[in-house]
Amino acid sequence: MQGAQKLMNVFVTRRIPGEGMRILSQCETCKVSLWDSDEPIPRSELLQRVSGAHGLLCLLSERIDAEVLDAAGPNLKVISTLSVGFDHLAIDEIKKRGIRVGYTPDVLTDATAELTVALLLATARRIPEGVEEVKNGGWRSWKSLWLCGYGLSGSTVGVIGLGRIGMAIARRLKPFGVEKLLYSGRTAKPQAAEVEGEFVPLDKLLSESDFIIVSCSLTPETQGLCNKAFFSKMKKTAIFINTSRGAVVNQEDLYEALSSGQIAAAGLDVTTPEPLPTDHPLLTLKNCVILPHIGSATYSTRGIMSELAANNLLAGLSGTAMPKELIL
Repeated sequence: MQGAQKLMNVFVTRRIPGEGMRILSQCETCKVSLWDSDEPIPRSELLQRVSGAHGLLCLLSERIDAEVLDAAGPNLKVISTLSVGFDHLAIDEIKKRGIRVGYTPDVLTDATAELTVALLLATARRIPEGVEEVKNGGWRSWKSLWLCGYGLSGSTVGVIGLGRIGMAIARRLKPFGVEKLLYSGRTAKPQAAEVEGEFVPLDKLLSESDFIIVSCSLTPETQGLCNKAFFSKMKKTAIFINTSRGAVVNQEDLYEALSSGQIAAAGLDVTTPEPLPTDHPLLTLKNCVILPHIGSATYSTRGIMSELAANNLLAGLSGTAMPKELIL
């Protein structure tokens, strides 16, 4: 009975890859409860199931705010999110209550960078349009300008946010024959020398780049950054790619820029909201490629993220150093 009293309650808000669940199930001091579904947990269910939890493992889709923290009660010691982003967490409220937070940076850098390059190429070379034309009978004969797009060779690429993922994207793009790599952000980055990156003001990046890639964090400064004024400074032949966070972009302004020919095309792996409603105006445009937030979606990456999230949670419960702790 004594051992049972010492068990710590852990609630996992969704099915996660088996690597993480195995680690949690092997913990003899934890009683693990799971919302056993691939779909997000209903809010009312979350508020009920989190009650009395010492540890919470969540996904990006769960808004962990004061209401959830109140429902959990004073036992809650640690929140582990299976994500790099943490804008779904009420950080000020969590900090106030002395709750530790684990997250999963670094491990998805390569997968997200690869997806970004794939999205850029698919958008610039109009690959989804081409696939559709083959399927619907639009491919009748060779035409000299049919489905022409834009190439990377000799181009200028602008990266907004040259952090871990931004650098990984830049490294992958250089072998395509990119002539110039510009980047903007809060400060110049010493590692930019590796990709011959030039630190420039945002306006210069917008006016000179053939491809613009957003890979910055979502902050009060970057929310809505890509708006009407932003798109108006881009070349009419420029391609816009966003794999950071949907809220960095004003989607109404992006629609206007794309439909009016202000910019050539856009590729998005993130939107607001997610999922994007099927009747959203952006989905009517041939020059806009939208993916369902699959930047980190490789089997190995998701498995490693799951392991890391589980290990963060257990370290937080035991009061030891987390592999990846968000410093609040």
